Amino acid sequence: MKFAASVILTALLSFIIGLKFDWWTVALAAFLVALLIHQKAGKAYLAAFAAIFLLWGALALWINIQNQSMLSAKVAKVLPLGGSPAALIFVTAFAGALVAGFAAMSGSYLRQIKKS
Repeated sequence: MKFAASVILTALLSFIIGLKFDWWTVALAAFLVALLIHQKAGKAYLAAFAAIFLLWGALALWINIQNQSMLSAKVAKVLPLGGSPAALIFVTAFAGALVAGFAAMSGSYLRQIKKS
């Protein structure tokens, strides 16, 4: 139950904060959720990773659909992705998920330190 709540809350908070601020605020959202919802560091990492991977993947896919893959195909050609828009969406989601996961793990460890 805590895992699902963390995933939903992290994704929702990241989306809301991301409307107004920069991309890195996903780390802040994941950190705060990990501080609020007590989980071991590994589960906090996985919850934030899953939340942002799904959120950024869905948002990148939606943007890709809106412009008929023109932008993502051009960017994927610049990067070593073989011109694949799907690979670019995956890399985008994965990068955001790593940032959020490590931030959540840091929040979980901080919570453990504060208890001691």
